[in-house]
Amino acid sequence: MEGQKVEICKIIPFLEKKAGQIKIHCAIGRVNKLEALIQFSKKKFKEWQEDQNNKNFERDYILSIIYMAKNEWLFGGIYKSVNVNQVKSGKRKGKYLYETKLLDVGKDLIGKLVVSFEKDFRASYLLMEKYLDKLTVCEIRRQEYKFDPFPGYTNVNLQFDLLKEIIENNETSWETALSNVKGIYLISDKVTGKLYIGSAYGNDAFWQRWAEYTKNGHGNNKLLKETISKNGKEYASNFTFSILEIFGINTMDDEIRDKESFWKERLLTRKFGYNEN
Repeated sequence: MEGQKVEICKIIPFLEKKAGQIKIHCAIGRVNKLEALIQFSKKKFKEWQEDQNNKNFERDYILSIIYMAKNEWLFGGIYKSVNVNQVKSGKRKGKYLYETKLLDVGKDLIGKLVVSFEKDFRASYLLMEKYLDKLTVCEIRRQEYKFDPFPGYTNVNLQFDLLKEIIENNETSWETALSNVKGIYLISDKVTGKLYIGSAYGNDAFWQRWAEYTKNGHGNNKLLKETISKNGKEYASNFTFSILEIFGINTMDDEIRDKESFWKERLLTRKFGYNEN
């Protein structure tokens, strides 16, 4: 029935069958909530999960769901808890190192299944039988999650091809971050060294503006358009995107445009770069 929530135990029956033997691990970083997702993107989630401050996995199996955004969790797999040892010395003394084995059950859904779970409490290690009907299917993606989460505005330095993938896949953390601030961005041409200064405001700000570039490589800017026309659309692969300055979403657009002009003058992009005016 359209609109009806589907519990994940209905698409992975193992979870209901073995519920009394499963701990749910709501994998979320203490300082950076996206820490577990970062480790997953680096193919290091298993090792990250096995390093625990306490004896948290005292059941046969672990269902791993990884924090993505509010009420959204990425399915990280089902693991068998094989062994656990307490660290006797060094910086990790007193902590617990688990040995786990990834099961084949649900393996084809790892990184694709997004789980809806309204977790409004602190506990991150839960008894499966108590939450069987609380974990529902949000979506099943065609491709496995492969992007690092948004790294912070000052750390953005994106190649055009990666930006295109992020936009086309509607990567959650990037879309959220780039839609909620206005600001000034920089496009750098790795071949010529020329720079272009642009501004992002209006609905969805950076996300919407950068999405326009991914469609044609030039975002309808005159000099960039001429460069793409001369060299072919594939030339856009030489562009990198970064953020110079951000402003609150309620900042007046005139203020953003004034700051755009400031950066054009500071970086001489009208004289030596791709800005015509």
